[in-house]
Amino acid sequence: MLIDTHCHLDATEFERDRKQVIARAQDAGVDAIIVPAIDRHNFSVVRELAHAVPGGAYALGIHPICVPRASDDDLEMLEREVEASLHDPRFVGIGEIGLDFFIPELKTEAMRERQERFYAAQLDLAMRHGLPVILHVRRSQDILLKHLRRRPRIGGIGHAFNGSFQQAEQFIEQGFVLGLGGAMTFERALQIRRLARRLPLESLVLETDAPDIPPAWLESGSRNEPACVMGVAAVLAELRDMTVPQIKAATGANALRALPRLERCLAAGAAAEAASLRAGA
Repeated sequence: MLIDTHCHLDATEFERDRKQVIARAQDAGVDAIIVPAIDRHNFSVVRELAHAVPGGAYALGIHPICVPRASDDDLEMLEREVEASLHDPRFVGIGEIGLDFFIPELKTEAMRERQERFYAAQLDLAMRHGLPVILHVRRSQDILLKHLRRRPRIGGIGHAFNGSFQQAEQFIEQGFVLGLGGAMTFERALQIRRLARRLPLESLVLETDAPDIPPAWLESGSRNEPACVMGVAAVLAELRDMTVPQIKAATGANALRALPRLERCLAAGAAAEAASLRAGA
């Protein structure tokens, strides 16, 4: 299966032609697209979008860049929304959550502490409900790991991973798979490409982070989209001297293992499609 494990399909960049973007993804052979939330204002948006997309799934969480404007009420709302989504086959986990120590305004001591508080609260929410998490990892690997070690085996996906090999191994030890996307397609991205070659294949999944992080074959400043995950699969296949079908099969299986509810989501989608075909027959 070809799965885009991280796509902000609800972004305003897709408002003009979202249906065409989805159609191109289907034409490219994309079987599933996971749409993570970033704050309370798009919880319902990502849910509705996931239900409208063949193979669509969603996660709910508060992104670290949204922490400055978030409140404790937002955490309470997140818990209510998660509880209300537990019986929804399209709901797969908590995300996008994590820490960002790259953006200047998020690097102050006060904001780092606030980010950690929101991150820890969302990890605890994931533990209470037995859900995996989708992590934003940006110059914050060691602190993310510190909190994960206190809550062993939550598991999930380390999105757009760009740490060291040793840090990657530690995330894998905590039950995570690591997302590779557009950044890996640039020949100058030596560290990411080394990780793509050296890490166990069972620890890797594919993603686009669309509309962000466009791959090398798009012009600078161009919009990324989920269809590009096929090209990401081709680059990983080249780096590992494998075939694209082998990469699709392995990374698809890894995504299903990292997000166990995704299999139920795909089964529900297949059943709905079959019912639609029967109705039209």
